[in-house]
Amino acid sequence: MADRVWITDVGPRDGLQNESNVVAASAKVALIDALAGAGVPEVEATAFVSPKWVPQLADAADVMAAIRRVPGVVYAALVPNEKGLERALRAGVDKISVFTAASEAFTKANTNATINETLERFKPVFEYCTSKGLPLRAYVSTAVACPYDGPVAASQVARVVEQLLELGPCEIDLGDTIGVAHPSDIDALLDAVTPLVPVDALVLHLHDTAGRARACVDRALQAGVRRFDAACGGLGGCPYAPGASGNVDTLDV
Repeated sequence: MADRVWITDVGPRDGLQNESNVVAASAKVALIDALAGAGVPEVEATAFVSPKWVPQLADAADVMAAIRRVPGVVYAALVPNEKGLERALRAGVDKISVFTAASEAFTKANTNATINETLERFKPVFEYCTSKGLPLRAYVSTAVACPYDGPVAASQVARVVEQLLELGPCEIDLGDTIGVAHPSDIDALLDAVTPLVPVDALVLHLHDTAGRARACVDRALQAGVRRFDAACGGLGGCPYAPGASGNVDTLDV
């Protein structure tokens, strides 16, 4: 396995979307520039989602226009559908992220749609990214447990991953959205998903609600995972996951 680990800092997006107050665009730009300047290879800068549902990220286009782009740094953004993709492309995003979940209840709360309906929305996004060679990430949230349905079977996560890969090539990012995973859960998750995706191509997105995220990172590293999401200062949480705390801290990782 490679010795080098790739970290995507999701603080500007996954972190700030959960803040109760709207953060000024200038502060977001300063944060993204500081992360890039610190040597983070990839920053998830924002999301092109409905301002009605996520007002904290309503300034996505303004932020992308103002950042100081560091050569070699990947600036990614989340989109929910084709409309979001169009906005992200106009803003010059380097990499597109889409999101679904392994739990129907969470998907319904987060996107007001079923898992299959979210996948249907992704089809034009996959088609465009595939045709243009634009990097595409697919998040699978609640890969360990759901705030509404409880524990999620690793086999169900694998089924969603398989459906995503049928849409086209993408990077698979597995999220412990409510931060309850034990290292043994990481073992089960990798056992279920690595027949579909090479272990060193998977991304893990760990929240630290139970204080075990670093132990889970360590177990994943031993198993061959080389790509992780983290957030500066442990920012984050999820508006649709009551009780979930922030992401694992980038500095800790």
